Amino acid sequence: MQRVLVAGITGSGKTTFARELSRRLGLPFHEMDALYHGPGWVPRPTFVADVAHVAAARRWVFDSHGYSEVRDLVWGRADTVVWLSYSRAVAVTRVTCRSFARAWTAEPLFNGNTEGFAAWLDPEHPVRWVWSQYGVRRRDMIERFADPRYSGLTKVRLTSPAAARRWLDVAAPAPGGPAG
Repeated sequence: MQRVLVAGITGSGKTTFARELSRRLGLPFHEMDALYHGPGWVPRPTFVADVAHVAAARRWVFDSHGYSEVRDLVWGRADTVVWLSYSRAVAVTRVTCRSFARAWTAEPLFNGNTEGFAAWLDPEHPVRWVWSQYGVRRRDMIERFADPRYSGLTKVRLTSPAAARRWLDVAAPAPGGPAG
C-alpha cells in the first residue's frame, strides 16, 4: 500500500480515515477538495496539473477518488482503493452534523473557505449533494470495482464505520498499539 485512494460519498468520513491511514503508514496525505477549491469556493485553474503532480509520486493517500476531471488519472496510479461504502443514513447523519457545526462555528476550511447556513440552499452543498448523488456514486464505485482496467488494484469495500476501524487496525496497526 503505497498509493491509496479513500473513496466514498460525501459525509462518509473519507478525510478522517485517509488522514489516519496516512499517519499510520507514513504516507503523504492530500485533500482533494483543497486542491480543487480556491478561495471563494472557485475551482483552482491548476487543479488537474496539481493532482497529476501528486499522483506521479511514489507514495500518497488521497481522501477522494477524484473529481471527474482527474478520476481516471488517480485510479490509474493507485495501488489500493478503500471504499467507505456506508448506508445513506450514516452519510446523511454525518454530513448534516458536520455541516451544521461548520456553519455554526464558521470553522475555516481549505483556502480560507467557510460553510454558512445560507449555503445549504445550494444544490451542491454537501447535505443536498449526499441525497442527490448517493445512488450515482454507489453505482460508479460498483462499476469501477468490476472494471477490468482496475483488476490490478487492491480493492477494499468497508460497509460500516466499525468495519473501517477494524480494517484500519489490521491493515495499518497504530504504532505501539496491540497489533503494532
